[in-house]
Amino acid sequence: KDQESRIEQAAEQLAPLVARTRELGCELGLYNHGGWGGVPENLVAVCQHLRNSKGAEHVGIVYNFHHAHEHLTQIESALALMKPYLLCLNLNGMNDEPKPKILPLGQGKHDERLLKLVAGSGYDGPIGILDHRDDVDAEQSLRENLEGLDKWIAKQGE
Repeated sequence: KDQESRIEQAAEQLAPLVARTRELGCELGLYNHGGWGGVPENLVAVCQHLRNSKGAEHVGIVYNFHHAHEHLTQIESALALMKPYLLCLNLNGMNDEPKPKILPLGQGKHDERLLKLVAGSGYDGPIGILDHRDDVDAEQSLRENLEGLDKWIAKQGE
């Protein structure tokens, strides 16, 4: 299908959820989880379509860096494009190959650049830190992410 048809189809599939979340007074976050629906330009296009055609101002994007490895080369423009629609931005440490691709925040090859990008982007919404590692207990993983973020923040004041 062409791009416009895919956007319309995605919006129509979401229409019942859009209506229900509106009734409940909740936000609805589109979540990047790979494939066509996880591409930043497509997330924005679906948000725009829903806002324009359904008056769905409560629809936005929850963007997860742990599902953004394939978008790292254009992450600056992607973040700028998504910024007006971001409901939450979830951080983690990121590497390319070899594995592990997901690390504690502050230990990844891309972390310094990504954290500076977020800090300088003007984004002032919620930031999430998730446990997305199978190799450690969730509490340890979350603690390591928070410690990594604290170290990065402290380093910025030097």
